Amino acid sequence: MADSEAPQTSQGDVAPDLPAAPTSSASFWGAIREALRGSHQDYTVGPIGRSIILLAIPMVLEMCMESIFAVVDIKWVSYLGPDAMAVVGLTESMLTLMYAIAIGLSIGATATVARRIGEHNPDGAARAAIQALALGLIVSTVIALVFAPLAPRLLGIMGAAPEVVASGWGFTTVMLAGNVTIMMLFMINAIFRGAGDAAIAMRVLWLANIINIALGPCFIFGLGPFPKLGIVGAAVATNIGRGTGALYAFSRLIRKGARFEIQMHHFRLEPAIMGRLVRLSATGTFQVFIGMASWIGLVRTISSFGKYALAGYIVGIRVVLFALLPSFGMSNAAATMVGQALGAKKPDRAERAVWKAGFYNFIFLGLVGLVFVIFARQIIRLFTKDEMVVPYGVDCLRIVACGFLFYAYGMVLTQSFNGAGDTWTPTILNLFVFWLWELPLAYVLAIVFGFGPRGVFLAITIAFSTLAVVSAIFFKRGKWKLKVV
Repeated sequence: MADSEAPQTSQGDVAPDLPAAPTSSASFWGAIREALRGSHQDYTVGPIGRSIILLAIPMVLEMCMESIFAVVDIKWVSYLGPDAMAVVGLTESMLTLMYAIAIGLSIGATATVARRIGEHNPDGAARAAIQALALGLIVSTVIALVFAPLAPRLLGIMGAAPEVVASGWGFTTVMLAGNVTIMMLFMINAIFRGAGDAAIAMRVLWLANIINIALGPCFIFGLGPFPKLGIVGAAVATNIGRGTGALYAFSRLIRKGARFEIQMHHFRLEPAIMGRLVRLSATGTFQVFIGMASWIGLVRTISSFGKYALAGYIVGIRVVLFALLPSFGMSNAAATMVGQALGAKKPDRAERAVWKAGFYNFIFLGLVGLVFVIFARQIIRLFTKDEMVVPYGVDCLRIVACGFLFYAYGMVLTQSFNGAGDTWTPTILNLFVFWLWELPLAYVLAIVFGFGPRGVFLAITIAFSTLAVVSAIFFKRGKWKLKVV
């Protein structure tokens, strides 16, 4: 796969007056600096490798920041004991519904905004952005009103012991009630990514995390003038951090001088645009829900082996997500490249960008997976010293990391379908791989064959590897290039 592409116009003619691809080390580091500052480059022309770097670096750092929320919470909460850790894990599992909707809506927002930017239609991008935010606000309000009052009952349904429910239902209530902060961060950052303004989304998560890291121990342990809220304090700090980040992101979205400007006349509901976003995002939401709901099934299976196995699984998966979420940053870069290239009528450029991003992700996750396999015990001990929990966390980390090389391409390919607006293909693949393959396999390996928690970990690795192979087969067929958004 070539590292670069000769710059072309939308009709495909070579544009010799555009700069050539950088080849020196100085140019490489210059691209990194430009990516961190923020670039207003036209990603439908120029070297593909450089475009991916400019998009991927801030997106990777953005995803690192998102994963730090989970890692910081579980680190501070671990001092409160395994019951508190179990509450955090079970609550995150329940939040999969909200995450599925947020990510599904963001898929529609990114694909639509990217396509409009590729078509050089900034007004269309602004209109799509506002309608996407309106949808997010409506949905998050419904989630808070319906599910927050049911927090204790939901914990019980998830298999939490009575003492776990009694000590942790407040955390679950606050997280469900404040889900609007997560929704708005996902939506606004998705709009920035679709427009190619990935550096702004990165800075938003920096701000949110700094606040969460600073306030977490203050609210949990009652440091200084702060009240001692225990596990509830973790939820309060997280919502304050995310809420502040969302407000800052919105201020940048309506600021003048961006790739598209939002005017007062854009702040009205447009049923036609909202309807298209709903149709596109509904499939994306179901797609993500399929994958995330499978985690609920896995948690339900592994919780049958006791709270120590569940706590070990939670720690191990949190560490895995710390590695995989940055890889989603690379995947999001590929999705933006695909959407904008298709908008500019350059499907071949879109395909080359996907394979290039997949290769970069392959190298990154391969190295991370090797570190996880070798140093699993040392890594898990950074998050828990409980000798009853550590062995389960080590098994989870090592077994799941063995599939990282497959995950690398699988994540990029899935997001590339979404970036093209072809949300049905990955939805069908997720339905088969996770519900008809992973969940039954986990039950059979763990309980029928007697592998215990290791059976669940093996099922995760096998399922994600299967998804990567099948996704590559469908991607090569090329039907995604014909999708109209």
